[in-house]
Amino acid sequence: MLDPVKDTDGAPFWRYAAEGELRVQACADCGELRFPPRPCCPHCQSFAAEWRPVSGRGRVWSYVVPHPPLLPDYAAQAPYNVIVVELEEAPRIRLVGNLVAEAGARLDSVAVERIRIGAKVRVVFAGGLPQWVSA
Repeated sequence: MLDPVKDTDGAPFWRYAAEGELRVQACADCGELRFPPRPCCPHCQSFAAEWRPVSGRGRVWSYVVPHPPLLPDYAAQAPYNVIVVELEEAPRIRLVGNLVAEAGARLDSVAVERIRIGAKVRVVFAGGLPQWVSA
C-alpha cells in the first residue's frame, strides 16, 4: 500500500487518522470547516486554524473503477472502487477513499455493482488510512 504524502498543512489529518479519528481543519475565527487543509481560510482569509472531529458519516457522492495498467499492489485487487464521500455535517467537504466490507479488507471486498450514489457510509481506519463501509 502507498503511504500518503504528508505536507505541513495536512500532517495533522494523517496524525489523527493514525489514531482512528476523523478530523478536518476549521477556521478558528469564523468556524468554517475546510478540506483540503490550507493555511488561509477561503471564507474570511484568517490564518487561525484548528482541527475539529467530525462524525465520519456521509454519503457516496461519486465513484470510479480504475482499470489497468495500475501499480502492481493495486492491480492484484482490481477491479476495485474509489469513492468520493460527502460528509454529513459539511456537505462541501468531500473525501476520497475505498468502500470496503470492513476495516482493513481488500479493496475489492465490495462488488462494484453494489455501489450506489447517495448510499450512506461511515469511516473506518486501517493502517492509518480512512476507508468507508456501508452505514
